[in-house]
Amino acid sequence: MTTKPRKKSPDLKPAPRKVPTRTRLTPVASPSGKPNQADIAYARLRELILSGAIAPGSFVLELEAAARLGMSRTPVREAMVRLRAEGIVEIRARHGMRVLPVSADDMREIYEVLTSLEATAAGLVARRGIAKEALVSLNMAVANMDAALDRDDLEAWAQADESFHRTLINSCGNRRIIQTVDQFWSQAHRARLLTLRLRPKPTQSNREHAALVRAIAKGDADAAMRLHQEHRERAGRLLTDLLSKLP
Repeated sequence: MTTKPRKKSPDLKPAPRKVPTRTRLTPVASPSGKPNQADIAYARLRELILSGAIAPGSFVLELEAAARLGMSRTPVREAMVRLRAEGIVEIRARHGMRVLPVSADDMREIYEVLTSLEATAAGLVARRGIAKEALVSLNMAVANMDAALDRDDLEAWAQADESFHRTLINSCGNRRIIQTVDQFWSQAHRARLLTLRLRPKPTQSNREHAALVRAIAKGDADAAMRLHQEHRERAGRLLTDLLSKLP
């Protein structure tokens, strides 16, 4: 019986290419207020996966990851478990992880969840009123998206888009919506980066973001919900269509 050779583990150092700023993540602070080794391992591995430096389908041994990150296996193991909880890796035999492929079917289901919850969040923000600082942040994100497209900087556009949606969700006042959306954010973010240069220039998204901010500023909850739902449904259809055509 012929043993199929195991796919060589990738170099865990980021490839020398431009990486969207959004993927340069700050380690999550531990209860003591300082990032521990598991927090650092998690942030670094997550950054490499979201940026594509560790490609979908790659297998990374725990021991190899620990050596390259310059730490023991225990924090790396904890980091891999956290990444599995986000749905972007699976834990495999011989104490390693495999980066899961980005599936069109998975994204279809994830966008159905995000569309429903984010539309509800937009309605809550409009109905309850938005803090002045949050409204300023939304308008700034819209301006940054416009400026990014003017100079054809899609990475900067993706960063501003991420900031817009994060600000909106974090302003809704419902912790369970925030926590549930956060469970799927990494998977959706990775799919958007993968297809970023395959989609049409997102000028329509910019117009939809601006219209949503106006509805929220007016306190029009029904319009905010409708606009956000239409925005996410359109984006979801485009994303899954692109993913279904990838080899």
